[in-house]
Amino acid sequence: MQLKLIYPKWEKLPGQTTFDLPPHGPVVFAAALPKRVEVTFVDENVEELALDDEPEAVAISMMLTAQARRGFAIADSYRARGIPVIAGGIATMLHAEETLEHVDAVFLGEAEGRMEEVIADLERRSLERVYNYLATPADLELVGPARRDLLDTDRYYHKGVRMVDLFHASRGCRFSCYPCAVSYLGGRTFRPRPMHRVREELERIDNRRLFVVDNSLAQDREWLKDLFRTMEPYQKTWCSHPIKDDPEILELAARAGAWYVYQAVFDTSDFIRDRIRRYHDHGIAVEGTILLGLDDQSEDDIKRLVEFLCTIELDLAEFTVLTPFPHTKAYDDLDRQGRILHRDWNQYDAGHVVYQPRQMSPERLAELYDWAWQEFYRDESQSIKMFKLLKRAVEREQALGTFVPRRRDLARRSFGVDLDAARGGTPTRSPS
Repeated sequence: MQLKLIYPKWEKLPGQTTFDLPPHGPVVFAAALPKRVEVTFVDENVEELALDDEPEAVAISMMLTAQARRGFAIADSYRARGIPVIAGGIATMLHAEETLEHVDAVFLGEAEGRMEEVIADLERRSLERVYNYLATPADLELVGPARRDLLDTDRYYHKGVRMVDLFHASRGCRFSCYPCAVSYLGGRTFRPRPMHRVREELERIDNRRLFVVDNSLAQDREWLKDLFRTMEPYQKTWCSHPIKDDPEILELAARAGAWYVYQAVFDTSDFIRDRIRRYHDHGIAVEGTILLGLDDQSEDDIKRLVEFLCTIELDLAEFTVLTPFPHTKAYDDLDRQGRILHRDWNQYDAGHVVYQPRQMSPERLAELYDWAWQEFYRDESQSIKMFKLLKRAVEREQALGTFVPRRRDLARRSFGVDLDAARGGTPTRSPS
């Protein structure tokens, strides 16, 4: 069977850095397909999508709610010509009922060990409307290396620098954060991949830089020690979500190549200040992730928080607006209170205000969101800070002998700084 796998595009936010990471969900899904399935892959964010072809079947993988409307339009186009369409991925699971209005079948849950049934039904033209495995997680022994061979690597560069490859060593999350749907999607049980599967995947990734996309690297201390010791010989440089605040764990993470972490900054406490310092003490940079618009935040609270961020030596900051995605506690609360303003999924991108905040107007929260970005990067631009972060990776790779220059001239022009500075000089702005 010939299957066309599509990852729909979505609109980037104004001012957002416009890089594209190689998507993870589609290539993990593709690895679970029977070997007889011939897969072609199109990431519409980096290449044109032809809708006039005649594949035997189409699979649409949607990660973000902001991809949903585009995914529906793609499905409608193929189905109008009698080509069967199935959909899966995080956004499909969050919007399953609406997705069913546009596709022949939805797949909910993890694909490993389940796709033989779906493909056999597809070949017989007897698809079930819903394949629901949300309540029965896959056996992680079955999770082999993702099908990165489907990716056109040359398309995933930003300003001359190759983007990180995505990699996961566990699924599920025992935490249940207010705005997060992970407990619905992957369950509240921490489920690590067998370490031999982790090694198998790392051995097949040629990129020296990774994004470890596990929901949290703070769930199981002994497993983390095993993971970081397993990763260390591969000499990768990687970023991740928060790492357990433990001196031994942080030391092992640094030795294994921890480059920077995405760390939520939720208040102006000494705990947060010390948390950032402990990362830095181990040579791990920090990109603060800051959520604006929670019910207990006043306008003055937001201003104090942004002022605090400028004092704790964050390497980068990313601001988002509380967004009530379906199947989250935030959605349930705001929906029950009648505070969701609309369900235009294109604007559910963490940059638009789609609900009524408790302590200010939606318009004022949107103004504060824009102000936060401008205020944090007022003295040093995002590009300069990103360059400094890249410089850390390059210095480590030089020390290990793994640094390989790629597209050097383009990087120099586009970042507005000289990539030669990564070899020990001082970054300089290019004329603009």
